[in-house]
Amino acid sequence: MKIVFLGTNGWYDTATGNTVCALIKTRRWDIVLDAGNGLYKLDKYCDGAKPVFILLSHFHIDHIAGLHTLVKFKLKKGLIICAQKGARRVLENFVGRPFTVPLDKLPYPVKIVELPSEKARLPFQIKTLPLVHADPVLGFRLELEGKTVTYCTDTGYCPNALELARGADALITECAHLPGETNPLWPHFNPETAARLAAESGAKKLILTHFSAERYHKSDLRAMALRVAKKTFRNSLAAKDGLDLAL
Repeated sequence: MKIVFLGTNGWYDTATGNTVCALIKTRRWDIVLDAGNGLYKLDKYCDGAKPVFILLSHFHIDHIAGLHTLVKFKLKKGLIICAQKGARRVLENFVGRPFTVPLDKLPYPVKIVELPSEKARLPFQIKTLPLVHADPVLGFRLELEGKTVTYCTDTGYCPNALELARGADALITECAHLPGETNPLWPHFNPETAARLAAESGAKKLILTHFSAERYHKSDLRAMALRVAKKTFRNSLAAKDGLDLAL
């Protein structure tokens, strides 16, 4: 199993990366975490020979803008989009006319699964919990091939994030704020908070992503955030577009 980071920015694209999207490649499935503009690269790593799942944490534009590119892919085994309650209404509007090609007109079958109520339809183990943000957002904990991957983005520190992260082999969190920066009205992690979550949860590896395009406008700022995170949690990485990580 491996994780490929297709987009690592929050808010908008810059020279440092596309908006947030990551691919978990397993023997049986290709699982995409969020669908920012990085999603357009999916066909570089996924030939559609396995079922593809897209897990959407929430509906902010930087997490769903890449859905516009779905029409370019050849997903022979189909696509299942998983998101929070109300996803059918939101996605059938957003991925449809007059904005883009509707889901039911794509050249492969698409299903929408609303979590957590319909998670029994999924062929792999998944746990979802609400996180703290300005709008409703889900965190994910996936059990795949004997490994646990936790994905928490667009959130402040909260008990549910800690529960999802416990003992994870890979903890993928956002890092939108700069070191020392907080804003209770716009909850996001800074590198210290992400590292604290990894340490307190007993996670094995921390990967920072969803770097604010405005704050982290140069790659050396990501390196600075990583140095700060490593002071609390040594086994930390700062993701960049194209990072290919084996688990």
